Amino acid sequence: MDRIDRREAFAVALVLSARGSTPRETGARALIEPNGEILGTIGGGAMEGEARRRGVEAIAAGRPVVFECQFEGMGLWEAVPICGGTMRVLLDPLSDSKREAYASASEMSKAGRSGLLLTTVTSTTGERDAPPKVDLRWIDSDKVAQVTVPPGIEALQKVLDQEKPLHLLQPGEAGAPTVEILAEPVLASPVLLIAGGGHVSRALALQAVLIGYEVVVVDDRLEYAEASRFPDGVKTMCGDIPGILAAFPSGPQTSIVLVTRGHLCDATALEVCIRKPAGYLGMIGSRRKIALMRREFLQSGRATAEEWDRIYAPVGLDIGALTVPEIAVSIAAQLIAARRTGRAAGMPTQEVPND
Repeated sequence: MDRIDRREAFAVALVLSARGSTPRETGARALIEPNGEILGTIGGGAMEGEARRRGVEAIAAGRPVVFECQFEGMGLWEAVPICGGTMRVLLDPLSDSKREAYASASEMSKAGRSGLLLTTVTSTTGERDAPPKVDLRWIDSDKVAQVTVPPGIEALQKVLDQEKPLHLLQPGEAGAPTVEILAEPVLASPVLLIAGGGHVSRALALQAVLIGYEVVVVDDRLEYAEASRFPDGVKTMCGDIPGILAAFPSGPQTSIVLVTRGHLCDATALEVCIRKPAGYLGMIGSRRKIALMRREFLQSGRATAEEWDRIYAPVGLDIGALTVPEIAVSIAAQLIAARRTGRAAGMPTQEVPND
């Protein structure tokens, strides 16, 4: 949004469709600068090089371009990509006409609301040099039932429900224009709530920002809740950790990681989180600590076995992580797996004999 507000020149590279085996999926985006630099990726390699070249031309001309790339090379040593699929890519120099849609998508996502970005590309049949017309529209999730344009209410609702983009191509006949439509779900920004502001928290906050999370760090020690210790954009809160966790709104897009300064603080934090409707709940600790805590929670009635089993504890994927940055990477990878697939692998706990 800052780039649009500053009237900076750039083009959006958008994968309108990806069929077969391709390096990126339908809806993938990147930004192309006037000098050809690309921010993000739509697949790399020769295809992305072509997109950068065409993107620079599109920016200079102020005209959008659609091109298709075939990944059907037959030889390992050929220059033609060999993935085996086809991608259609839109290169769209940003203009003020697109600002409202992007602004709405950004604001609604940060506010915890979802919706759709609807891109319509209209190409005039038979006019080779005529640039396509590109229209971008934001549709709030609660306004889908009012939509009267293709692909229709049912199809758009399915895009939201399945969280999967939809591409439609309507070839023009008898001189009619060809219309290409891409409906993309824009979901509420995922939120990562980290209890504890120590070394692991700092490293995890950095990883989480890189993978698109809105990060909030909570600690009851002022020096550990200092915003300057964390990456830009990370929100910090200082106060009673269990109290803040209990009051913090949560839902499927919320992940909670407990990495406080000790097992007692972790236990009190876990007690207020274990029944919160978060999409992910993880807690740091040795296998023995986790096993002891599990036994205490179940015996005291603080949690049922089913409630405990939804916790990722010890937190992180079992990749043999030893250092703080490695632990942060293992947690970030588990967050991605849980978010994208619904469930991630967990570490085994240690059996603790009954006294």
